[in-house]
Amino acid sequence: MDQTDLVKAFGAFFAIMNPFVNLPIFLALTSGFTVAEQRALAIRIAIASAIMCAIILVAGQRIIGFFGITIDEFRIAGGVVLAHIAWSMLNGGQVASHHGSDAEKQGMKDIAGMAFYPITFPMIVGPGTIATIIIYAGHASSLAGLLGVGAVMGAVLLILFAVLFFASEFGKVMSDTMRVITTRLMGMILLAIAVEMIVAGATAVLPGLAGGG
Repeated sequence: MDQTDLVKAFGAFFAIMNPFVNLPIFLALTSGFTVAEQRALAIRIAIASAIMCAIILVAGQRIIGFFGITIDEFRIAGGVVLAHIAWSMLNGGQVASHHGSDAEKQGMKDIAGMAFYPITFPMIVGPGTIATIIIYAGHASSLAGLLGVGAVMGAVLLILFAVLFFASEFGKVMSDTMRVITTRLMGMILLAIAVEMIVAGATAVLPGLAGGG
């Protein structure tokens, strides 16, 4: 993968796992927690997210291959999922499959396992994130490319960890207006990336599209 692909991968991962979009949800779920408890939870979330992403990065293609699905077919499906999430972001909404339903969030509020569910999955590493990892891992043609995708993903997870670790401080300075602007901007970027995935996948699956018939 070249530098342009890695930049696109960073944009996709940052948009789909956007720390500043997940921040208000994290704060709502941890209301009543002390700062120390929030930070301990942030550490567990970062570890769980990193492990889950690493497993998908390494084994994701084998999993879809087991079901007879090619990476190009998955690219189309993944692009549709990302487009759905991006459209919801542009309209100020949330996708329950990616962020968890209100009932799920409320029900897990006081359970220690919330570090994994619903925060790590499906809020951070949801269907959109999983699809993005598999698609970019499939696009990597060498070990170096795969490591590049892993490094980009790791950088986004590091940013996410920093934002959640200092959630109480960020929560004081990040206004609702800033959150809305960030959500809309990331939604537009994610939608553009989703369209590119769909077009690239469709062109590969249906070669006639590239030649106009």
